[in-house]
Amino acid sequence: MNLLSPRLSLRSFQQTDITANYISWLNDAYVTRFSNQRFQRHTFDSCSDYLKTFLGSANSFLLIERSDNQQSIGTATVYRDINHGNANIGLLVGERSSWRQGFGCEAWQVILETVLLESGMRKVCGGTARLNHAMVRIMEQSDMELEAVFADHELINGHPVDILHYAKFAVKDD
Repeated sequence: MNLLSPRLSLRSFQQTDITANYISWLNDAYVTRFSNQRFQRHTFDSCSDYLKTFLGSANSFLLIERSDNQQSIGTATVYRDINHGNANIGLLVGERSSWRQGFGCEAWQVILETVLLESGMRKVCGGTARLNHAMVRIMEQSDMELEAVFADHELINGHPVDILHYAKFAVKDD
C-alpha cells in the first residue's frame, strides 16, 4: 500500500525503517501515553517481530513521511477483517516536531478514504482514549461517527478512562 497526500507519503513499512529514531518513539512515555505500547520496552528485535506479523496478511503497516524532506514522522496500521468487510486504523505520529501541524489528520484521512474504496469494504473504525483529544479531533474531522463508548475501559495513570470507538461506512451504490 503506497499513498500520497498533499504533504505526506505513506508506504509499506520495511525492515530498514526500524531505526533508533523509530524505536525511540515507541519508548517515549509521552508519545505513547494513550497507547498500550507504553506497557512494553521496544527493541530492534521486538519491532522486527511485529513487522513480521503483517507478512502474508490482509493487514497493512505504513511509514508516514513528509514529502518536503522525506523525514519519517510516524506510522499507521490497517487491520482488515475481510470476512466482515471492515477495518480498524491505528495511528502514531511519533516525531514530536511534527505535532500540531495537521499531519496526523492528513494521514488518517487518506488512509480512511482509500480503505473505504477497497472492494468489499463497508466500514472503517478507529478507537482512542477519551483523553486523547488530538485523536478524537482527527476522527471527528474525518466525518467518523461516535459509535460506542466503553466506559472506564482502560487505566491511564491509575485512573479509569473511557475508550471512544468511531466508525465510517462506505457509500453504497444503490
